[in-house]
Amino acid sequence: MKQKMKRILCIAATCLALMMALALPGFAAEYGEPNITTKTTMKELRENPSIKGSGYYTYCNEWIEGSTQYDDTPIEGYVSYAAAEDAAEGMNLVIENYNKGVQITWQVYTPEEIAENSSLGMVQLYYFPAKTANAKYVIVVPGNGGNTTAELNEGASIANQLHELGYAAFVLRYRSFLNASDNAPLYDIANAVKYLTEHADQFGVQRENYALMGFSSGGHIVGLIGSDNEKFGYKAFGIPQPAALLLGYPINDFFEVKPLYQLAIDPLVLGWRYYWTDISDVVNENFTPTYFFYGKNDLYMQRMCYSQQGPLLERKLRESGAVYECHVYENAPHAIGPGRHTDADGWIRQATEFWEKQCK
Repeated sequence: MKQKMKRILCIAATCLALMMALALPGFAAEYGEPNITTKTTMKELRENPSIKGSGYYTYCNEWIEGSTQYDDTPIEGYVSYAAAEDAAEGMNLVIENYNKGVQITWQVYTPEEIAENSSLGMVQLYYFPAKTANAKYVIVVPGNGGNTTAELNEGASIANQLHELGYAAFVLRYRSFLNASDNAPLYDIANAVKYLTEHADQFGVQRENYALMGFSSGGHIVGLIGSDNEKFGYKAFGIPQPAALLLGYPINDFFEVKPLYQLAIDPLVLGWRYYWTDISDVVNENFTPTYFFYGKNDLYMQRMCYSQQGPLLERKLRESGAVYECHVYENAPHAIGPGRHTDADGWIRQATEFWEKQCK
């Protein structure tokens, strides 16, 4: 009887071991390899199990999430030539962190708030941990154009460089274009800061001395938040003042786009809207210390009255006595993100050095 029982247990153990062995490949398939390159197509990127599992948003250039329009487009054709290498490495960083068990995507708003307003569900922070605990953090606010966004071009690419420099980075996906009514982007940034301030220990970051980094239209809303304006600056939202604003080719003045935004985003609505106010309108001596750059060959800014953009912002910062550092490059087109292969290459290191000088 005992021998029969031993035989049954032996067979059962063998079967269990066989089942586990067969299951392992299927389990491993839930995780992708960090083998993303600039040649990787968008379909290949999106089908990577770890990118899927991470929740990182990759439909930046499509009007509809899930579109197959860019399936065969490589990363180097999907983002700027100046951002492709870092975007690919940023995606590898996402994969590596996800495979280690790090939660990448964090909702800024509560389930209750999202249930009342479904557009709040798109507001997310994508977490890139620092190499060491108690690091300073940056909230990266990519630009947007119409319904296209830049979580890869000015998000993952930037987070990759910030990670290499020893910082934690949180790429913010915020409400834009048709979802940006009622000054929504300002609330999204402010609530992201509140969330990270409250959960700093969980992420292993410092509560104070954070930086806001914004690009293009993202730089515009970061600039407004960085003011001490009691209607829409950091004081209005009850958040701590950033130690620094780090801006890449920020839009200072939306110029002729203002009425178009009003018509598309806030039709028949009276009252103040963020796109009607220029950053230069709210600059004073108490303005958050600001590093920014732009290029002389930025065609996008030239179409929006070049003199009203970087040149006007720099003049207002200088005249007000605010702390700032401005770099103007001969070759730095719009939407270059980290600026590889341009005159702006290396600007992120310069910007973080400026930031460090402002920290108390």
